[in-house]
Amino acid sequence: MSSSPKNFSKSDFNFVDYLWDHDVAAKLGDDQVALFLYRSNMLGADLRVTNYGGGNTSCKTVEKDPLTGQDVDVMWVKGSGGDIGTLTRDGIAGLYVDKLKDLKKAYKGIEFEDEIVPLYYHCLYDLDSRAPSIDTPLHGLLPFEHIDHLHPDALIAIAAAEDSEKITKEIWGDEMGWVPWQRPGFDLGLQLEKCLADNPGIKGIVLGSHGVFTWGDTSYECYINSLQVIEDASKYIAEREGKDRAVFGGAKIDSVSADQRKEQAALISPVLRGLCSSHDKMIGHFTDDERVLQFVNSNDLDRLAPLGTSCPDHFLRTKIQPLVLSLSADADLTDPMAIKEEIIPAFEQYRKEYEEYYETCKRDNSPAMRDPNPVVILYPGVGMFTFAKNKQTARVASEFYINAINVMRGAEAISKYTSLPRQEAFDIEYWLLEEDKLKRMPPEKPLSRRVAIITGAGGGIGKAIADKLAAEGANVVITDIDQGRVDEAVNTYKRDVAGSALCDVTSEDSVNEAFKAACLEFGGVDIVVHSAGLAISKPLAETTQKDWDLLQEVLVGGQYRMAKAGTAIMRTQGFGGDIINIASKNGLVAGKNNVAYGTAKAAQQHMTRLLAAELGPEKIRVNTVNPDGVIVGSKIWEGAWAEGRAKAYGITVEELPAFYAKRNLMNEIIRPEDIANGVFAAVAILKKTTGGIINVDGGMADAFVR
Repeated sequence: MSSSPKNFSKSDFNFVDYLWDHDVAAKLGDDQVALFLYRSNMLGADLRVTNYGGGNTSCKTVEKDPLTGQDVDVMWVKGSGGDIGTLTRDGIAGLYVDKLKDLKKAYKGIEFEDEIVPLYYHCLYDLDSRAPSIDTPLHGLLPFEHIDHLHPDALIAIAAAEDSEKITKEIWGDEMGWVPWQRPGFDLGLQLEKCLADNPGIKGIVLGSHGVFTWGDTSYECYINSLQVIEDASKYIAEREGKDRAVFGGAKIDSVSADQRKEQAALISPVLRGLCSSHDKMIGHFTDDERVLQFVNSNDLDRLAPLGTSCPDHFLRTKIQPLVLSLSADADLTDPMAIKEEIIPAFEQYRKEYEEYYETCKRDNSPAMRDPNPVVILYPGVGMFTFAKNKQTARVASEFYINAINVMRGAEAISKYTSLPRQEAFDIEYWLLEEDKLKRMPPEKPLSRRVAIITGAGGGIGKAIADKLAAEGANVVITDIDQGRVDEAVNTYKRDVAGSALCDVTSEDSVNEAFKAACLEFGGVDIVVHSAGLAISKPLAETTQKDWDLLQEVLVGGQYRMAKAGTAIMRTQGFGGDIINIASKNGLVAGKNNVAYGTAKAAQQHMTRLLAAELGPEKIRVNTVNPDGVIVGSKIWEGAWAEGRAKAYGITVEELPAFYAKRNLMNEIIRPEDIANGVFAAVAILKKTTGGIINVDGGMADAFVR
């Protein structure tokens, strides 16, 4: 390859994004590792180039051996579990190239190749390396300074085509090699090495049912080579797609409208989540992406979906095949329990077939069978649902299945799509090395796999509760009556953590729409926290009917509406849940100038007891957290309420924090974060408590429950 290729631009590519910025690259100078990381990030930024977490990249440099001081060749490669789109120096491994090549002397054959993996650690040059991935020798046994191993949909479509080798030859002639499917590992590295030896001068190698290897003498040259190969494959497919036969055999059904798709998805998500959670709770994701709809609405759906995916990166995240629902797109889903009964047989059949797949393919040393529930669920006319241990994993599974759809579409356009044989798929899914990777993952947080919806979460106590639950692993749905506050609050969280909904708790329709938003975003709800509130402090004579009605509607009525809507979803899911009501010390203590507020808070507390008695047999726990004197950071202490309380106690507003701290037994200032800790305790620690009151007030003797 040329050592100084021309500078390309966006206009040179129609099917991939050219993202290289020569000014940015120039600032990296001759730092080849930095340039390799930059190239990796540019490649990973385009999902048409490679999927999230898929593929790996490398470079080779000359370094000083710390013991001998001599120059040695070192390979820097993406480590295990990373993503090239976000790859940093901490995510790579540095290994001696000669030692990697010396592993050939220890290699006893393909049936023993897993024994080579622990030896990668003996090849480390950089002792701060990330754990080397299984693909390390695929880079180490090739001689090029910069190498990309990618999973572009277009290349996998060619790799998964029935006559993949012939098509590879037709597109690139003698410029690309081809290697049949083989599980990643040391032996595949040897096959790549042999392919290059047999075909000197090639610019890359297509891996059957898997992906592609490309390379270059510089990072930029490698980047351009990768883009050009993907561009060639994409163009070849595009020129043939839909020419001789409609894509996926044409449409069998039409989608319902976009609004109806969202409505149907919100209604059925808790049903699907409950059925997918028979082993462990799952978090959901929904998409009605046009590529999904084209597939699920097609004549070929029933033929292609059961074949499963081809690329190992796909089915490791999506399971080998999806579950296809037989419901009509405009089915009446307003009775979730009836719908649940209707689709239970489909789930039972899926689990049965997965168990048969496991029993047929398992080896003597295979790990125990994992959760047999589907990850991907296709609803013709509506879209696709994915369920996994957290939102990110569910979303990524969705992205991977869209990749798989793209592969099937491309392969069918140029030939016939083929998937991996079930035994090959099983050997990847239950590979002992994959099992070891799962065991190395950090433990889940206490509220992992749970979804919380919090009212009044645009600020103050509600926002503090959302922050705490999210920090402990929950997905949170921020609701508030003020859209600006909702938007501001949601933007404080990382992706895949929070959802939002505008919610007026005095309106049943508004509350129901908020729960639909939660179901659409995460699949359902496990924790309902009613924190929305306001405070009006007046003597009886000054309390108006409007004051009374407003407090009753927001505090008591809002709690009732949130509990009712949340309970309906929890019952549909079938695995219980938590309802936490933020009340007040004033519901227990008779204070002056507080008739409307104190009465409403007492009603909240008694409603909690009533609901706890009713819902306990269904494992739905209902508890109250009672704050007192949360002045710092609390929205209700802004304005008239603070003035009213200060007047009642004969002090100034500025003196309120110190006054309230002095009156509790511990002399503590109570903050929103303290209330959030009380909520966390109720949902994560006190798992056998219901109907209870947790006072977070620093100790108020007259508010003691007993």
